[in-house]
Amino acid sequence: MKTKLLSTLLLLFVGISNAQIKGTVTDTKDKPLPFVNIFIENTYKGTTSNEDGNYELNITEPNTYTVVFQFLGYKTVKKTVNIESFPYELDASLADEEISLNEVVITTGENPANVIMRQAIAKRKENLEKIQSYKADFYSRGLIRIKDAPEKILGQDIGDLGGGLDSTRSGVIYLSETISKLEFLRPNKLKEKILASKVSGDDKGFSFNNAIDVEFDLYNNTIELGNQIISPIANNAFGYYRYTLEGVFYDDRGNLINKIKAIPRRENDPVFEGFIYIVEDQWTIYAAELDITGVQARIPAVDKITITQNYAYSEQNKIWTKMSQNIDFKYGLFGIKGDGRFTAVYSNYSINPGLTRKDFSKEIVSFAEEANKKDSLFWTSIRPVPLTEEEITDYIKKDSIQIVKDSKVYKDSVDKVNNKFKVSNIIGGYTFNNTYENWSAGITSPIEAISFNTVQGWNGNIGGFYTKNFDEYKRFLTVNGNINYGFSDDRLRGTLSATYKFNNTSRPFLTLSGGIQATQFNATEPISRFENTVASLFFEDNYMKLYDRSFVQASYSEELFNGFRLYTTLSYERRKALFNTTEQVFYPEDDDVYTSNNPLDESAYGIAPFETHNLVKLNVAARINFGQEYLSYPDSKFNITKDKYPTLLVGYEKALGATNEDYNFDQVKARLYQSFNISNKGRFSYNIRAGKFFNADDISFVDFQHFNGNQIHVSRSGNYTDVFNNLGYYDLSTNDSYLEMHAEHDFNGFILSRIPLLKKLNFNLVIGAHTLATPDFKPYQEYTIGLDNIGWGKWRFLRVDYVRSYQSGFASDAVLFGLKFF
Repeated sequence: MKTKLLSTLLLLFVGISNAQIKGTVTDTKDKPLPFVNIFIENTYKGTTSNEDGNYELNITEPNTYTVVFQFLGYKTVKKTVNIESFPYELDASLADEEISLNEVVITTGENPANVIMRQAIAKRKENLEKIQSYKADFYSRGLIRIKDAPEKILGQDIGDLGGGLDSTRSGVIYLSETISKLEFLRPNKLKEKILASKVSGDDKGFSFNNAIDVEFDLYNNTIELGNQIISPIANNAFGYYRYTLEGVFYDDRGNLINKIKAIPRRENDPVFEGFIYIVEDQWTIYAAELDITGVQARIPAVDKITITQNYAYSEQNKIWTKMSQNIDFKYGLFGIKGDGRFTAVYSNYSINPGLTRKDFSKEIVSFAEEANKKDSLFWTSIRPVPLTEEEITDYIKKDSIQIVKDSKVYKDSVDKVNNKFKVSNIIGGYTFNNTYENWSAGITSPIEAISFNTVQGWNGNIGGFYTKNFDEYKRFLTVNGNINYGFSDDRLRGTLSATYKFNNTSRPFLTLSGGIQATQFNATEPISRFENTVASLFFEDNYMKLYDRSFVQASYSEELFNGFRLYTTLSYERRKALFNTTEQVFYPEDDDVYTSNNPLDESAYGIAPFETHNLVKLNVAARINFGQEYLSYPDSKFNITKDKYPTLLVGYEKALGATNEDYNFDQVKARLYQSFNISNKGRFSYNIRAGKFFNADDISFVDFQHFNGNQIHVSRSGNYTDVFNNLGYYDLSTNDSYLEMHAEHDFNGFILSRIPLLKKLNFNLVIGAHTLATPDFKPYQEYTIGLDNIGWGKWRFLRVDYVRSYQSGFASDAVLFGLKFF
């Protein structure tokens, strides 16, 4: 109690002693006004009021200043003050703005809002390009609340979420702040140096608030917010919006401001609804208050997002510039509901300072030394938006809780409770944690891992693991073991692996492994154990084909330089053919039998597809992410791939020292893939693979290039650019050259939202094309058309496609069901 009281007094004392110009903004009825723009006239030095109407404006030099208080829906107030000493108290009371249609002169029969918006759209690009570059100070605060949180989600305890929940299981679950320096160059270069970062309840944490994630420029045609959202002043905006003129008013400079309501033409289009304020004659944005639903943004967990932007005018630059932005949201999923806000303040702009591309690198976010070590004195002196009582309480409460939770006594007591073995652990597995020393160990559930195949019959796995984390999880060691027993072939198999991560910057991983396993010929495992179990026991279709692999293996990977990651694997393997050992089926049919386990010939019972052999196998591959940008955290690097550029994989594979010399071979291979938005017209994805074998005429079928097929016509993948959904799993496997191409376009509502009745369903139209060419077979093609986002409310888990395949003419067709909740 004493600690809490002292902390509160310290915060209040520091706030009083360090604040420069500070005060409260209210309306004429003394009601606090949140998020009012407060700035020094004709400068970019400003702030906003918090939710309680309080503000702090950091001015360090005594002088005469004109302080401007600007808030949508209220008359702008200017106060000229002569400041001789600090802190300086300055309150303001704002009166309602008189918004009227009396000033509007209609000279034609056209909707006056349309006339205004056409002017704004015509000047969009010109206004966009007025700021070619800038430097600015940036402040961001993120707050997320939860209401009536359940004690469990999908059977898992969620606890008190770091101490954020009160007795009603409501409270603040995330609170953080950042102070940054920004540099921007049009069209899309933004560099951020984070000087200070603070996370409530984690004195070593780094906020995930950054300017890049909230850089929403309405002068662009689209804004990336989950979906590509059409701006109300986009070139094609009239195809998506209707407009009404709600009224006009004059700002403090005598500019006529038009309040325009933007109304979606179609319910589920990726568009905003709300108000945009346009300056007459200049046709620039004065402010915006825009809503969008989670359905429109394609963010299922979100109910609604509200973006509020306020701009200020500089006489020196003759430019309206964004000074503040609030992103408010409400969310709900799995019984969890809540809301939140991300506040951003831009100040001290330097407009068009002459930045060039040479001033930017692929590093887009970096942190100053000890950015997360700043104390309360620092934050109170520099924070442009005062904390609310709720936020002060959260910081104090969680800081106190952290001290307790970081102690050995507390961690040991929690582990003592959580480490007790329960009956439910038989189904879900058991984990023993030593939280204080950052290690855990446990076993997986043998019940969850039971499956069936015709080689092993019913078989089960039981796994064990040990994990040790170092340096706040930047390094770790994990050891995994697995034992598998097949009841039909009466065979015990097992594997053991150990992985060590050396750092969190280039992320080098070394893995040593070995053992014996029954594994699929196609190492990508195109059919899962569960899918094969259902297909076999219920439909007598044993699509999974297995061979016996005994191996020892070493793998190493590391990012050698930005965008270039190297992968290497060296293994010694013994391969042996396996055969069916059971005919068990739940619903046998007289005219149906299991096929053999030989993928080369389904009727070759007891005939091996290859002879038993040993060999050494080397794989070397490189992944190149073109245009990759990254965030530099202390001792960590987080890569950001850019949709604008593809990713290239190149590889070399060699088998040598085989006990059968015919099984030695070489292969070179490459893959190019990319996924990107085409404005508001949906998302296009492609995936191209090509390769060539050398000295491989008689190699083992294990080492053929296998292509992902799908014979069960059910998919758990949201994107189908890596699979042929109407092709047998091993129909076109090759040991020669090959070219595999996939392309898919998800219109994301662009087409179906325009069709009456269908638009209310909120489905997405998806089309795709797939082809495969090898020297041994005629080219194979598939064409698909489907509906995605099928379901109700936020539960959109189903996709249905019609697939039609060709190979020297029409081959077959099928209906594919895609399930996205697995």
